[in-house]
Amino acid sequence: MGEDNTIYLDGETLSSSEVQMVAEGKASVAIPQDSWVKINAARSVIDGILERGETVYGINTGFGALVKERISVEDLADLQRNLIRSHATGLGEFMPKELVRAMMVTRANSLAKGCSGVHPDVINQLIAFINNDICPAIPRIGSLGASGDLAPLSHMALSLIGEGEVLTETGVGPTRDALLANGLIGIQLRAKDGLSLINGTSQMLSLLVAAEQRLSQLLPLADIIMCCSLEARKGSVMPADERVHLARPHIGQLTTASRIRRIMKDSPILQSHIHCEQVQDAYSFRCAPQVHGAVLQRFMQLQETLDIELNSATDNPLVFPDPSNPGPHEVISQGNFHGEVLALCADSMAHALFELASISERRIDQILDPARSNLPAFLAKNSGLESGLMIVQYVAGASLAELHGHAMPRSAFSTSTSAGQEDHVSMGATACWNLLLATERLSEVLACELFVACEALEFEQLQPADHVRSLKQRVRVISPPLDGDRSTSKELKQIANQLWQGGWLARIEAECGRLPR
Repeated sequence: MGEDNTIYLDGETLSSSEVQMVAEGKASVAIPQDSWVKINAARSVIDGILERGETVYGINTGFGALVKERISVEDLADLQRNLIRSHATGLGEFMPKELVRAMMVTRANSLAKGCSGVHPDVINQLIAFINNDICPAIPRIGSLGASGDLAPLSHMALSLIGEGEVLTETGVGPTRDALLANGLIGIQLRAKDGLSLINGTSQMLSLLVAAEQRLSQLLPLADIIMCCSLEARKGSVMPADERVHLARPHIGQLTTASRIRRIMKDSPILQSHIHCEQVQDAYSFRCAPQVHGAVLQRFMQLQETLDIELNSATDNPLVFPDPSNPGPHEVISQGNFHGEVLALCADSMAHALFELASISERRIDQILDPARSNLPAFLAKNSGLESGLMIVQYVAGASLAELHGHAMPRSAFSTSTSAGQEDHVSMGATACWNLLLATERLSEVLACELFVACEALEFEQLQPADHVRSLKQRVRVISPPLDGDRSTSKELKQIANQLWQGGWLARIEAECGRLPR
């Protein structure tokens, strides 16, 4: 990779799009010199405490409920190594490679902030793993979202010390083989190193970044799909009038209405029936700016939370160097590892996605019902003999039912652990994983709406608006118009996958103009 493909981790400026670039193997990482100054200063605090024989949690004590156990200097390396081994107890399927790489880059960036006190060897090893594409095999289940993502990050740390397993092209293999192939050796953990590696929100972040990246494409596409349905239903764009939304100026609502106006600009179909007798559209069309906009606003808040968390120090204890007055006060035991802010953010977003899918399914019903659409029943060519797209609404409803399950908050549950020392947890990793799954279900419901709207547009002689036409053309590459009943399962899956991957949006905007953000 050239220098332009290097992302510098300074603990201050990392973005979710940069995390995704690294996750996908499109960029390497490095630590800028200024950050090394901060890293070394914090490490000097740890070394000074040990030299003076002071007792500080996380440096020369036990962990969790064993906090009062003092550990001798001779045993500190064993303490850190035992911590990693004992905590690497994850269950479930291995996390995909992209999510593992995202975990490593977010952990490295947090440590580079200079508040953790880790030895530089720890960060260098993380950088080497990322740049040499060595991916620890990490079971997904095990984090409670407090005390950090302990079990998943312990599996990551296990590979850093040369133990455990890594992902390979054929499955998993011993870490030592991957290290040997890349001229590396496992690192020796020093005081606090192991605890800093596993005590943070990196798994939660990797999942939340993945969800955010999906939604950054899905939400604008949802607005274009709504406009597909609006044209198919011959609805009105007047509810998106700017004056309406300036009278209730929520930023998400304003932005969504602006998108709808941009998409529907100069639509021949809408212009053709501007003086029709229909007074008002159903809520699923008329209130789209208010519903889609509320979801977009929730997404904007998620992005703000994510930007802060990506550049935060989230392990415990944290180090704040005071060279003029060294001592135990330079190290503070606190709770930045607690994932509540991420858990509540993910749960709220998952609920919002259910609402977006719910209104999408209602628009499907509006188009398929001949009494309201003035189109053939279920868009069949020969209604009665053929069922047309009747069951597309059914499967949208089934995906919506699963989304209803995802809308139930994962953070509304805690359990007391470590003999009562860690008595409230966030379930943040579970909430963020739940949100990522919810994005898939949303793409399925939107795919059903898009499929139905495109077929309804086949009954229209006029061309749709540019963005709608561009999206419809992409659907037609996968799915030709109906000429009778056929199985549409594979087509719907392919459309849903294209929506979830997000590539269509960039191509549509390149052809027709960028939508407001």
